[in-house]
Amino acid sequence: MADKEHMNLVIIGHVDHGKSTLTGRILLETGAIDPHIVEKYKKEAEEKGKGTFYFAWVMDGLKEERERGVTIDVAHKKFFTDKYFFTVIDAPGHRDFVKNMITGTSQADAAIITCSAIEGPQAQTKEHVFLATTLGVKQVIVSINKMDAVKYDEKKFIEAKDAMIKLMASVGAKPMEVIPVSAYMGDNIKVKSANTPWYTGPTLIQALDNFKVPEKHTDKPLRLPVQDVYTITGIGTVPVGRVETGVLKPNMKVIFEPSHIVGEVKSIEEHHEVLPQAVPGDNVGFNVRGVAKNDVKRGDVAGPVDNPPSVAKSFVAQIVVLNHPSVITVGYTPVFHCHTSQTACRVTELIKTIDPKSGAVKKEHPDFIKTGDIAFVRCEPTKPMVIETAKEYPPLGRFAIRDMGQTVAAGACIEVEKSN
Repeated sequence: MADKEHMNLVIIGHVDHGKSTLTGRILLETGAIDPHIVEKYKKEAEEKGKGTFYFAWVMDGLKEERERGVTIDVAHKKFFTDKYFFTVIDAPGHRDFVKNMITGTSQADAAIITCSAIEGPQAQTKEHVFLATTLGVKQVIVSINKMDAVKYDEKKFIEAKDAMIKLMASVGAKPMEVIPVSAYMGDNIKVKSANTPWYTGPTLIQALDNFKVPEKHTDKPLRLPVQDVYTITGIGTVPVGRVETGVLKPNMKVIFEPSHIVGEVKSIEEHHEVLPQAVPGDNVGFNVRGVAKNDVKRGDVAGPVDNPPSVAKSFVAQIVVLNHPSVITVGYTPVFHCHTSQTACRVTELIKTIDPKSGAVKKEHPDFIKTGDIAFVRCEPTKPMVIETAKEYPPLGRFAIRDMGQTVAAGACIEVEKSN
């Protein structure tokens, strides 16, 4: 199982459109929920003469166990399809979703957006679509849920489908598939449903296997943010970090920015094994000739000498204010967590706010921004830091903004004014 390629999946949608039911149903159909538990609830449902509702029973039972603090497989939300190993990024609330998406630890590779056939897309659906696309989720499946509640009426499906396609088009996106489902009854989740003879496309789980693993950006120049630096007797200085883009090879000349130190890569190791090269996703230690222990530190980024990482004099970012106790004005200087760097940056200009429902400009040069706002801002690092545009180097262009022990905002870098 472990040799399947891994993908992070986020399941989003309006609160009443059956997101958790859908998640539960996928886990059930892919065998991710312990069969004993399923059997137990199924039996209970049948004994109480509610056999047809056994799925709801299972979900309620699991919810109760979770609330009692019993850990069950579902807490981890991992499942396998024929082709992939998926982790469901849990995004219960709107803010959690934004935060999880931008902080990058759980960057979603793909999304299922669920929309009820009863009422079609709502304001929140639109906001989620806007955020998912802004935050770089390129692959989206739309599930038109609750088909059982509209008696599997093809007309209701087409109405909701057209509305979703139009909504996604308004933010420059389009769904890979739009699938009529009933998460509650199980229609078109794993098996084609006899209730929708008019639908000829794939089931939801088949559609998940049509996703593509996001490209590992080996074609781009090397970017390797340093997590730690070790000095090993007899070997020398060994920075450790994860390759985000490009390829790290022995004998390569690298420059660490913003420390502005050049060295030559002697060897690369991962788990005490010497590697001929390291590619995106590899967590490696590499021995560098010509670099002393205190030359390089966490937050530095290694890149090729002829294409060094960008040290920002200032940068423009699109941010989402998640949770700020008052308002953000020019002069505000919180800490930006970007790749392995934590650097205080001063907000020098509030450029404009954006309406999340339409993507249109709400206000040019506002006096302040507050929780819930999406804004473009200009920032200046208070000391040298590397940041790249999210378009060119996604992992080095996304960040969380922290202040007072919490994440107040998150964002993506749009352009960099280099200091060198």
